[in-house]
Amino acid sequence: MRWIAARAVRCEIVAIGSELLLGAVDTNSAWLSEHLAAIGVDCHHHSTVGDNTGRIAGALEVALSRSDAVITTGGLGPTQDDVTREAIALLMGVPLEKDPLVEEALRARHLARGTEMTPNNLRQAEVPRGAQIIPQTLGSAPGLHCLVAGKPVYALPGVPREMKEMASQTVFPDLVRQAGSGAIASRTLRTFGVSESALAARLSDYYDRLGQEGSNPTLAFLASAAEGVKVRITAKAASAAGAESLLEEHEQALRSLLGEAVFGLGDVGLEDAAAAGLCAHGLSLGLAESVTGGLVSSRLVSVPGASGWYRGAVVSYDSAVKYSLLGVAEGPVVTERAAVEMAQGAIKVLGSQVGLSLTGVAGPGGQEGMAPGTVFLAVVGPGDKESLRKLSLPGNRETIRELAASWALWSLHCHLLDL
Repeated sequence: MRWIAARAVRCEIVAIGSELLLGAVDTNSAWLSEHLAAIGVDCHHHSTVGDNTGRIAGALEVALSRSDAVITTGGLGPTQDDVTREAIALLMGVPLEKDPLVEEALRARHLARGTEMTPNNLRQAEVPRGAQIIPQTLGSAPGLHCLVAGKPVYALPGVPREMKEMASQTVFPDLVRQAGSGAIASRTLRTFGVSESALAARLSDYYDRLGQEGSNPTLAFLASAAEGVKVRITAKAASAAGAESLLEEHEQALRSLLGEAVFGLGDVGLEDAAAAGLCAHGLSLGLAESVTGGLVSSRLVSVPGASGWYRGAVVSYDSAVKYSLLGVAEGPVVTERAAVEMAQGAIKVLGSQVGLSLTGVAGPGGQEGMAPGTVFLAVVGPGDKESLRKLSLPGNRETIRELAASWALWSLHCHLLDL
């Protein structure tokens, strides 16, 4: 549960740095957006601008015209291309002035480190007249809190850990304080086996109804090819209890619409869901991998307590290993028959009650007349129970292997649900 802005607040992010326009990845804006959403602050725009005083001032002017607050990242260092301070001063129509406390802190930092204090370092002590300093604890450049036409502009360093510390300790609490507070809570339903478009179709009427009711709670789809689709519900209320009550109501409504596509909540992965099924039935698992070459086993052993239910794996990449060790009949190995015999062989060799297997073609070329992306999965046990699945997976070799591993875990989860 988090305390949030009680009224709607719009905050725009302006990422500053010519390197961002040349292909460097802007992780700061993504992190800020995620955490602004978590405190109930809307972020409708991101912008990126290079290290030029006039262009930065222009970007800030546009951002302020359509938002209630602006956060900038970058351009607060000691070099000639760090001109965020100058741009903000230009926009405010005020001069830059040396802040004696910041200058003293810079000198003390260099003295403690035994490094030379060059004149350009003192640029970091320059502050637009009337601005407040956001204290720096991890680096050298302080942040700035300025009012432009009555709206706050928060200038933060571009170094991610420095930016995150200032945003968490100063900016987010300040935004919530300005807007009053309420409570926000969210739950994320983890789904697999249904595409994002199919999920959206199933939830179309529900989604439309939410919009008519004022979009509280809100619904968001977060798709990842190898990990399925996350459906995040976010509820706002005057109290923590009110937000949780809304979440509970809408989680149950979503589960009734999505059925077995939902395998867990929050950070639960497919390997966790499969492990929970094995534990619930008191079963052990043996694995035979070919096309995935150990990926499924790696995910299974990441689950705490795996030694209690996971017997191990045979990575039978060579067909000869399938024949000699797992007892697969000689012949084609990219078949349903081979997948079933591999799972049965895993049970015998590893002494488990359930066997899971994968065989297929990762590419780039075909095999046994099968196209790249063709994968056969089998789950066998307990007893004579069998589940088979044939997949035609898209993508390159690595994507096919990752997708196959997720589908194998999903198939095991579904097999266990039917016991």
